[in-house]
Amino acid sequence: MADDQQLWGYPEVAAHLGISVGAARNRKSRGSLPAPDDTTVPDRPRWRPATLQSWTPVGRGFRSDLHGESVSAAAPASSG
Repeated sequence: MADDQQLWGYPEVAAHLGISVGAARNRKSRGSLPAPDDTTVPDRPRWRPATLQSWTPVGRGFRSDLHGESVSAAAPASSG
């Protein structure tokens, strides 16, 4: 594929997801990442940025601490 600048390897994928490179590799091996867009180089899958930007990880919950919303506003008030 001629568009090397348009493809992300494990370091870029990990940075985009906010995880380590090792965790990105583990997710790929478990099938928890989208299929790579380029597999021409063995052991170096690469993805187009749009593939990962439009993909939502399975089982990823909402983290209010990462989105600037207070936990008390997100959690229901306890009655008592």
